[in-house]
Amino acid sequence: MENHVTELIQAVEKADTSEGLLDAVKALCAIRHQAAISTLIDVLKYNNPGAAVAAVDGLIEMGDIAVSPILEQVDGYNYGARAWATRALAGIGDPRALELLLDAALNDFSLSVRRSAAKGLGGIRWEKMPLKDATRAKQEVLAALLKVSQDPEWVVRYAAIVGLENFAISTDGTFQLEEIFTRFQEMRESENEPVICARIQLAESVLDKYR
Repeated sequence: MENHVTELIQAVEKADTSEGLLDAVKALCAIRHQAAISTLIDVLKYNNPGAAVAAVDGLIEMGDIAVSPILEQVDGYNYGARAWATRALAGIGDPRALELLLDAALNDFSLSVRRSAAKGLGGIRWEKMPLKDATRAKQEVLAALLKVSQDPEWVVRYAAIVGLENFAISTDGTFQLEEIFTRFQEMRESENEPVICARIQLAESVLDKYR
């Protein structure tokens, strides 16, 4: 098995066409082996969106074991790689990524990073966090998402709505649900983007059952 993993990693490293790289990454992802994680993270730095999407999907499928390596290898200078890494962490939902996601959603200059982080904040798996820490962390997430819902970029605001909806669902509507509805109402009254208003309406319809 180890020899096979090594061969698949080498295939990724030696790929000399976009199609060849994509096929090699998909093959490496398919084995779901921990030894593949570092190589998949490296793929996020390549200028190949197709391969990056495949690598992100592979890292998400690997789940929690990929979190620490991603956090250790996030590229602070390559915003494209950072966006893909954020997307992977968002898809996994491990609380260990919470600090990075909060900072990225609030402060990153790249709208693609802010968008991925905002969406990811709604998908934190709270059951994996000690109860004594969860209440404070939930407050931080809610405050961040409310602030991000005012982002100047509409795609980031859209992601914040998705994040708020998923956050409310993840907490079974028990954590300051009315504050979320109040923010939705404020946004609807001031928002100029029809797609944002439509997404707010959808979120409200989904969350109504928790009221």
